[in-house]
Amino acid sequence: MTLPAIEITGLNKAFGGLPVISDVNLTIQQGERHLLIGPNGAGKTTLFNLIGGDLQPDSGTLRLFGRDISNLPTERRVHLGLARTYQILTLFPKDTMGDNVVMALLGLSPLRWNCFVSLRRKQSLYKSAYAVLAQVGLDGLGERPTNQTSYGEKRRLEIAMALAQKPRMLLLDEPLSGLSAEERTQIQAVLAEIPRDVTILMIEHDMDSALSFAERITVLHFGKVIVRGTRAEVVAHPKTKEVYLSG
Repeated sequence: MTLPAIEITGLNKAFGGLPVISDVNLTIQQGERHLLIGPNGAGKTTLFNLIGGDLQPDSGTLRLFGRDISNLPTERRVHLGLARTYQILTLFPKDTMGDNVVMALLGLSPLRWNCFVSLRRKQSLYKSAYAVLAQVGLDGLGERPTNQTSYGEKRRLEIAMALAQKPRMLLLDEPLSGLSAEERTQIQAVLAEIPRDVTILMIEHDMDSALSFAERITVLHFGKVIVRGTRAEVVAHPKTKEVYLSG
């Protein structure tokens, strides 16, 4: 039997005594395209931070491909196949797009321990970086300074940095946020090309785009899972319409 990509059991997190994640249970199968939705303040990004290791849970269990990662640091989770993007872009704006991807590649390379190495001399790293940029539609832009690129290109760059880590589980925090219709279409095309050996959990507010991507959906409200199921089941559920779709 294939182990789930993510298995969350009884997860809780509070800030200053205020519950933000309350008894969340969530299972995502390998290869699944899963959408996490809910109104602002529902706890979606907090849940991502718990999965990624930026926050530690107060109680509960997180398993990644059967491995308990509840108390593992972020870097250990990356080595187990977890990668993510952030709602707020986290790039090196003064470096080139290729440099940014190389930084991501270093996270899994022994070269990260060598502070004396000249990365520009490591042609294999840049060859790999440019190949990942091409994968997200940024072919030929490796030498362009990041601060001279459009917002949509920056979004694709961040996805490239996550893919460079060869993830088995990819967390996407609002990858379509702030994009034009054309840019959203470009990102959707990039996501559609990600192979099925990468499981994807995505937060998104652009419902039309997100629903076309997702196979299963979980709805959070005040830190609790209130609806889960297939796309059709969740969209038709009265609780979804009450707390999210009608708002």
